[in-house]
Amino acid sequence: MKDLRHHYEAPLRTTPFHERIAEANVLNQWGPWAGYTTALVLEDAEMEYSAIRNTASLYDLCPMIKYRITGRDAADYLNRLTLRDVARVAVGAVQYTAWCDDRGKLLDDGTLFRLGEAEFLLCCQERHLPWLLDSAIGFEVSVHDVTAEIAALSLQGPCTASVLDAAGFDVSALKPYRFASFPFEGGDLIISRTGFTGDLGYELWIEPALALPLWDRLMAAGAYCGIRPVGSHALDIARIEAGFLATHADFVPADQALREDRVRSPYELALDWMIDFGKGHFNGRRALLAERDGQTSEWAFVALDIEGNVAADHAILYDGRNREVGQITSAAWSPSTKRSIALAQVRRPHHAGAKGGLRAEIYALRELHYVKLMMEARVTERPFFAPPRRRATPPGRF
Repeated sequence: MKDLRHHYEAPLRTTPFHERIAEANVLNQWGPWAGYTTALVLEDAEMEYSAIRNTASLYDLCPMIKYRITGRDAADYLNRLTLRDVARVAVGAVQYTAWCDDRGKLLDDGTLFRLGEAEFLLCCQERHLPWLLDSAIGFEVSVHDVTAEIAALSLQGPCTASVLDAAGFDVSALKPYRFASFPFEGGDLIISRTGFTGDLGYELWIEPALALPLWDRLMAAGAYCGIRPVGSHALDIARIEAGFLATHADFVPADQALREDRVRSPYELALDWMIDFGKGHFNGRRALLAERDGQTSEWAFVALDIEGNVAADHAILYDGRNREVGQITSAAWSPSTKRSIALAQVRRPHHAGAKGGLRAEIYALRELHYVKLMMEARVTERPFFAPPRRRATPPGRF
């Protein structure tokens, strides 16, 4: 048995794309993600964000947790596990979904790829293998962690379809939340029209041995538009604009929360649209039915427009009587919409508009001193940024 007494001394793993990313990481800013080293900023976060929104960007997705689920009962098992109806997912399609514990509290969200009638790939932010294996008892199904067996890249931006075409991959017929397989260097490359930016974009899945040749081909194909590798900081701004949740930012997984009052249900995270009560029993169904029928949700997840131009990261929210009613979980100055935007958890019924409005307590650095700003916060629609090109099929030529 491996000696784990000094596990904290073990270095983070590197991904199959690390060699290329390290060459581009001028600032040498790295961070941990699921046991891997990931780039935070390579050269300039603003220019990296600009590539996501205006040309094409490459982001290393290898640390994303991936589970291959196979067997005769695979679809039934996943239907028992997740909120949405897996039977509606065709082979070659992708479903954004989430799953809860028996109390109806959110464990994680992710994407489910149907590779075959009885073969799926579940991609998510957190590791769940023990729980997935326990949940598989009674089903004829196999669950394997294949995170290290699949190299993944996120190619996002308005020029991405053109870049893929120049690289030899025709994705003009690929619709959102669909994927297709292409031959590449003697192997198979899967390209899905998915992403975390709310824009036109794709995710590419390949065996690790072919990772660097794929990177080099995409960089060469995208040279005409200034394709750029990007780090997590730039991607985070884009995903906030898209209104997407991030684990440990917008919610704490129910199995990791240290305090009972930190767990949230799909109703409290605006994910209740996923719940399919008609498909039969699934984890948390009874608790979610009781929450729906009794209208017992304490929290709401909302999008906010913040007065001014200072990002309201982790600001506390107050109502008109100066009572604390919530907290901002993610915030950014949005370059594309020219607004200070935020995602927040707000106590009901203040999410519907408190008398006197909501205010965010922001601390801004002004000439080496922090100044408290009480800025108006207005509940608005989510997403903040949703260009028509994200759904256009065939994609526009940029």
